[in-house]
Amino acid sequence: MACFAVPAAEAIIVTTAYFVAKRKEQKLQAPTLSGENTLKTQETKITWSKRLSWLMGLLWGGVALLAFEHFWHGEIVAYPPFLSAMATPEDTSQMLYEMATVGVSMAALVTAFWGAICAFAQVKFKKARSTVAKDEA
Repeated sequence: MACFAVPAAEAIIVTTAYFVAKRKEQKLQAPTLSGENTLKTQETKITWSKRLSWLMGLLWGGVALLAFEHFWHGEIVAYPPFLSAMATPEDTSQMLYEMATVGVSMAALVTAFWGAICAFAQVKFKKARSTVAKDEA
């Protein structure tokens, strides 16, 4: 009924964290000139904002698909209260139960999958970086 609300709330929080991280990284990674007028380059890495953008994509994509599916089945309506499950107290309690079980488990599963993606990307990145370092030596 409204299980997509939990991942939507997480997506809003992650989006806010993404913009904060992106702003901090831009301030920290501003190029500085050395005495010879050449730009100092920092070691490249997978930034925190890049990782958060992956989670944002997963969450917002899932929320959009679930919202469309619920709209298609008439569980989301264009008039207040916008969720058909809020029409009666019995339906509302069932909706809250679904949000607490299905919504939380979906959000946790997506976040765990994102963690696995980040771990895999970190391993591949370190392997590629060590290969490049060996080739340069």
